[in-house]
Amino acid sequence: MRMKIITDVHTHTTFSADGIDDIYTMLARAKQIPLAFWGISEHFDYDYLADNITIHGKPIPYTDAEAYFTAARAIQSQCQDVRVLVGAECGFSRNQRAKDMYHALIERYKPDFIVNSVHTQGAYDYYEAAAFADKDKHTAYKEYLCLVRESLDVDYDYDIVGHLGYPTRFAPYADKTLDYAEFAHELDDILTAIIAKGKILELNSSVKGLSTPCLPFPQIVERYFSLGGRKVSFASDAHGAERLADGREKVVDLLKTIGFTHITVPCQGKHYEQKI
Repeated sequence: MRMKIITDVHTHTTFSADGIDDIYTMLARAKQIPLAFWGISEHFDYDYLADNITIHGKPIPYTDAEAYFTAARAIQSQCQDVRVLVGAECGFSRNQRAKDMYHALIERYKPDFIVNSVHTQGAYDYYEAAAFADKDKHTAYKEYLCLVRESLDVDYDYDIVGHLGYPTRFAPYADKTLDYAEFAHELDDILTAIIAKGKILELNSSVKGLSTPCLPFPQIVERYFSLGGRKVSFASDAHGAERLADGREKVVDLLKTIGFTHITVPCQGKHYEQKI
C-alpha cells in the first residue's frame, strides 16, 4: 500500500499576529500527522501598513521577519522527518509602498514560496463588516474579483494564488456562495491568467460556516480544470496545530472527482508534483 504524501502549504504560527500555537508546537503536530511537506506562510500585511488599515480601529502587530526567518530556517536545516518550507503570505495592495516592501522582503529573506492573497479592499479587511457596508453581494464580490485579477500582475514573484473567495468567509449575505455562473467573465479572466502565468491555484479548507469543502467553490475548481489548469495546492490555513491538514481528505476527494491526479508543492521557484 502506497504511503500517503500529505502536504499542507499555507499555515501560520505565533509569528503572525493571529497565530495560536508557536512554531515548535506546529512542527510537533506536523510530525505526528505526518506531513511530508509543511509550508509555513506567515502574514506580511504590508497592505495594512501602506493603506493605514486597522482591525476594529486598532493597528495590527506585524510579523518580525528577522525572528521568523531565523527560527524557521533553523528548524528547516535540522528537521529530517518533515520537509519544512519557509514561506510568506503577501497581502495585495495597489499602493507602491507595499509593493516596494514586498520586493525588499523577498530580496533579503528569499522565501521558499509566496502566497499572493487579497484580504483588503483598500480601506478594510473583508473580515470587517464595514467592507460590505451599503453593498449588495454582486457589487462586493465583483470588487473583490477585480482586485484579485489586478493582484496577479504584481511585479514581485509569487507561487500560489491564495483562498480565492476570501470575502465569503465573512459576508453578511444569506447565501454567501461565490457562484461561477454569476461571475463567469471575472473568474475566467482570473483562472486563465493563473494558468498562463504558471501559478498555483490554492484549495483552502478554512471554510467554517460555508457549504463547501474549500475555497474556491467547487464549480470554480471544475472550471479551472476545464480551462487546462492542473497546478493546485492544498492549504488548511491553520493558525493552530489542531487544524494542520484539516479537511484534506474532502479536498482530495473533490480533486479526484474532477480529474486531478497531483498536488503541486512550490519551493525556490520550482514546482513539484505529488500524486494524490
